[in-house]
Amino acid sequence: MKENTIAPLRERDVTRHIAREFYKEFDQLIESDVIIVGAGPSGLLCARDLAAHGIRTLLIEQSLALGGGFWSGGYLMNKATICAPADVILEELGIPCKPVKECDGMTIVDPPHATARLIAAAYEAGVKIMNLTRVLDLIVREEGKLEGVVVNNTTAEMAGHDIIHVDPIALESRIVVDATGHDAVVVNLLHRRNLYEKVPGNGAMWIAKSEALVVENTREVYPNCFITGLAVAAVDGSPRMGPAFGSMILSGRRAAELVKHKLKGE
Repeated sequence: MKENTIAPLRERDVTRHIAREFYKEFDQLIESDVIIVGAGPSGLLCARDLAAHGIRTLLIEQSLALGGGFWSGGYLMNKATICAPADVILEELGIPCKPVKECDGMTIVDPPHATARLIAAAYEAGVKIMNLTRVLDLIVREEGKLEGVVVNNTTAEMAGHDIIHVDPIALESRIVVDATGHDAVVVNLLHRRNLYEKVPGNGAMWIAKSEALVVENTREVYPNCFITGLAVAAVDGSPRMGPAFGSMILSGRRAAELVKHKLKGE
């Protein structure tokens, strides 16, 4: 009887199949319904909700790791607070929450667990992700609408153009969501092109006010450009909230709802 044998693993095969799978998928990323810039909690949940409704969603992150500042809580302590009603969303995604008896409506989560589950939920919904990818410019045509982003590899950009000059590429979409937190990268690029006013940046910490304003002011700020999470506070100059992540999650869901409504009306 002939024994079943497996051909020896060859290094060339590893390289070949990684490249084949990447470029086959990359061809589908050149044009999306929605591009979300920034893979923090707001961007991850927004992307997850959109993809779950069959919307072609690409999430771009300049860092190697996804999750933004949600991997740790305040002052390098692996605990973060979530205020109601955001805890309902975490429970929906299977993220354990521990109620704080002394503060009604506040729960505690383990950020690495919560972040990992948000990432998994995004992938499971069908979100496509490009990490180590930095947004450098925008696609804005004569119609005055945002129609995509111009990107390059983060490591090439970090080296600087005096050392490595690599031309960027363009990725088109019907909607772009700025989920880049304090930096508000997309809106700052609009400002650089004289298409939006100067971005003031976040105000001083005031958690209760910031939590409310971030969710309330999640919106479209330029044709086809939406803001979510701490990018809202940066664009409006409203207070920052520190290690309270409830509004980040709620803002991501609200942004997804607004984007879905816009796409439906087109």
